[in-house]
Amino acid sequence: MGKDSEFNKQKDLNYRYKLKGLKQELPSYTYEFLDEKAQRNPNTAVSYAYDLRTFLIYLQEFCPAAKEHDTKDIPLEILNNLSFQDINEYQKYLSAKDIDIVGKNNLQNDISGIARRMSALRTFYKYLCEHDYITNDATAGAIRQRRNSDDHVITRLTADEVDLLLTRVKNGNLGDKHQQKMRQNTRYRDYAVLTLLLRTGIRVSECVSLDINDFNFEEKSMRVVRKGKKEQMLYFDEQTKEALLDYIDFERPSYTDSDEEPALFLSSRKKRLSVRSIQDMVSKYSEATLINKKVSPHKMRSTYGTALYNKTGDIRLVADVLGHKDINTTAKHYANIEEEHRRIAATINPYG
Repeated sequence: MGKDSEFNKQKDLNYRYKLKGLKQELPSYTYEFLDEKAQRNPNTAVSYAYDLRTFLIYLQEFCPAAKEHDTKDIPLEILNNLSFQDINEYQKYLSAKDIDIVGKNNLQNDISGIARRMSALRTFYKYLCEHDYITNDATAGAIRQRRNSDDHVITRLTADEVDLLLTRVKNGNLGDKHQQKMRQNTRYRDYAVLTLLLRTGIRVSECVSLDINDFNFEEKSMRVVRKGKKEQMLYFDEQTKEALLDYIDFERPSYTDSDEEPALFLSSRKKRLSVRSIQDMVSKYSEATLINKKVSPHKMRSTYGTALYNKTGDIRLVADVLGHKDINTTAKHYANIEEEHRRIAATINPYG
């Protein structure tokens, strides 16, 4: 198939430029580590670079041995001499609400945010030890953040909420008169986007990268570039097909001046919709429709994954459709299997 659209090429190129800029603030011993990550996913490498920069800024401010160095010049010896207590202090630093990184980013990390930053740091320390840069992994004995059971509760939509949301988006009758008038101009597009998210479970990043030629409407299939640039054919139902074709036939022509435009979903400025645009779209429609539920594209994805599992009982099927390499990711974040299994167990007479 060989899908490698100009959009995906440009997206990777942008991340690589961003990574190149971040490297200028980091020591040279981080380069091979970041380059290795960038080969798999430039976006991940950029996230790791930001997290390493945060750690080095912390060292520069609070570690006496690092105070005399710029972040890009902090020697490996300092990292090698840190203890797990030092790493625990760093985690306290991340959780502080009154710390401001170089006058820009108020940290205020929750447990999930700290765990994510620590995951990057642990991976980096493991890399340094495995490649004989250092001999001491200071993260090995550090505290691992544990979420409360409430933190595992993922907001999902019920079948009735999905139906209500899509119906109102399709009709365009949300908000005041001015908002309704504006939404009438985009209702086919918005309905197609939300239908695709809720009935296929694709990621929002995958959604915005879709091109017209990725679709085969006779087979009801689409070609998606997943994490790690892996291509996969996904299939959709008749309702999704109708939503997409209505948008393509009735609204999309007004978003482009060229028949050569590859992007499927376009903005009123005649450019490919961004991830932020779809996030805002989902937020606005859900706030106008649903009570006491904050919905994001990712929560739509978890809604689809959970509904699919509840219908099929096949966790491997769900993992494959959602594009998960590790089936435990599916079980943890989408399917809520344990509760469902307990419910099923209550209906079974094991002795009958």
